[in-house]
Amino acid sequence: MTYKRSAGLLLFRRTDTGTGPEPGVEILLGHMGGPLWSGRTSGDWAIPKGEYGPEETPRDAARREFTEEIGLPPPDGEYLPLGEVRLSSGKLVTIWAVEADLDPALMVPGTFTMEWPPRSGNVQEFPELDRVAWCTPEMAQNMLIPGQLPFVERLLGLLKA
Repeated sequence: MTYKRSAGLLLFRRTDTGTGPEPGVEILLGHMGGPLWSGRTSGDWAIPKGEYGPEETPRDAARREFTEEIGLPPPDGEYLPLGEVRLSSGKLVTIWAVEADLDPALMVPGTFTMEWPPRSGNVQEFPELDRVAWCTPEMAQNMLIPGQLPFVERLLGLLKA
């Protein structure tokens, strides 16, 4: 069986909020757009990422998807590989972390179309991400889709080393 593949970038910035040996860090997450996510209160934020095919490398796809979802060019800097995670859907997700600062107000989200309401025949356009925000790793525990939490843990492990 062939599974879909996604790749993305997890932006992080260092802060003065660390305590003891823990690094002070914030990560940039996006709230998923569209009607299926509008009423959720947790697990509805994600690392900006998207699918790619065999003609594209995962890193190139991660950079392309960042631009498509955030509407800004991907940041320059050292790309730290956070590896892969297979989601419960079977999709294989590959993420890189990159240290950068970004003003969430500058985001110009990409869009997607879907039939809404279901079986209505009406096709509507929705933002891929309806907002982005900096959050602490602790906040991400409730905000982030559970299958993506290992990437935050891996980032923290790299920053402690």
